[in-house]
Order: sequence, then structure tokens, then C-alpha cells
Amino acid sequence: MELNLKKPVVFFDLETTGINIAKDRIVEIAILKVNPNGTKESKTWLVNPEMPIPKESSDIHGITDEKIANEPSFKMIAKDVEAMIKGADLAGFNSNRFDIPLLAEEMLRVGMDFDMNNRVAIDVQVIFHKKEQRTLSAGYKFYCDKDLENAHSAEADTEATYEILLAQLEKYEDLENDVKSLSDYSSHNKRADFAGFILYDDTDDEVFSFGKYKGKKVTEVFEENPGYYAWIQNADFPLYTKKVLTQIKLRSLNTKF
Repeated sequence: MELNLKKPVVFFDLETTGINIAKDRIVEIAILKVNPNGTKESKTWLVNPEMPIPKESSDIHGITDEKIANEPSFKMIAKDVEAMIKGADLAGFNSNRFDIPLLAEEMLRVGMDFDMNNRVAIDVQVIFHKKEQRTLSAGYKFYCDKDLENAHSAEADTEATYEILLAQLEKYEDLENDVKSLSDYSSHNKRADFAGFILYDDTDDEVFSFGKYKGKKVTEVFEENPGYYAWIQNADFPLYTKKVLTQIKLRSLNTKF
């Protein structure tokens, strides 16, 4: 079977110094470009992140400081990367939440634009999670190593759900044992930026998801407190988040004239 394509699609994967989208760097990038006529192009680069690679990251991907000491920085390969992804849709595994946001940060950091307005993204992991079994019975087996007897009986399902949550709290150290925190963690919101600092409300207006203006429309905040935009631009926020806020600010200014 071949993909039914109207434009190229780029499958790519990143190995990085860590998982902080705003601060971590690429140490390896592999690209497979599939064209509408079925031909393929591929390229892999080792990248000097210009920062130490933590041991815990090296233990995962096997790339050490010594291995990339003489490799090019991302700035040196950015034009080649941009040439491969130009005019193409993007695809990856967990790419919507990690690879695409981190690649965007790297591109913007070296002064090259990155935009998703004229491309779409396929996240193969999301398809996997949606198509394969994600039932209560499967979760009970995975987290508690028990078979769920009398599945779909309300009493059994309720008890199993409670046991799964307890097991999740034990398994994942970053989960806070607090109802509000668990509620926030398990919520799904439509994001305007990759990192989730800007969400869409029920009327598809952008709102802040953090701080003293949490839940307030971005345009209203910028009118009420013009300095808030400047503060974010100078603070430690992802570059793509800053770019989205700039687009909102410019759009708002244009509507006034």
C-alpha cells in the first residue's frame, strides 16, 4: 500500500538532550521524505547541541558529548532541514507534542521561520492509541496486573477505576496526589501553541492557561495590560508561544484600522 498524497509528507524523529521543549536541543534528526509519486529521500544528521548531554539522555539514545563533539550545530544544518520539509506535511510518533514543537524551537532560535498554517501533521502514536485497545479491562491488566471480572458491571468497573488511579499514582512520580492537579492533568484542551500556554475557549478565542490572567482572552489582556506582552517576550517561554502571541497582537492591531 502507498500513501495517497497530494504533496510530500516528511516523517521525522529527534533524539535530544532532554524533554524540555523550550530548553533542550536536538542531538540527532532523521528525515524520510515521501513524495506523491512514491519516491523517497532520507537524511540523518548528528548534531552538536552546544550544551552537555545529560547522562540519563545518553543512556536512552546512546549519543554522548564525545560522539557529537565534531558534528555541526543545528544552525549549520538548519537550511538543509528547512529545504527537506519545505512544502511538506509532517508525520512522526508523538510528534504533535514533542518532535514538532522542539523542531519549531530550534528553527526559530536560529532565525528561521516555522509555521504550521499551510501544513498538517500526522501523529502515528495518537492513531495507535485511538485504534488499539484502551479499555478499562486493558488498563486494569496493565496497571494492576489483574483480569477484570464482570467487566461492564458498574460496581466492578468503579472499583477497578479506583485501583487503577492508585496504581498510576504509584507508577508515575510526576503525578501529584491532589484532586485538582489530577483533574487538570487528565483534561484535554485545544491548544493555540504547542506548549499549551495559550488555549482556545468555547468561542475559539485564544485565552491564557496560566498565571494571573488564566482563562482570560489574550486580546483583552493585551488591551488591559500592554506590558504583559513585553514581559512574556522577555521571559523564559518557548519561542513558538511568543510567535503565536505576536500573531495575535498583530491581528488585533490590524482589526482596529
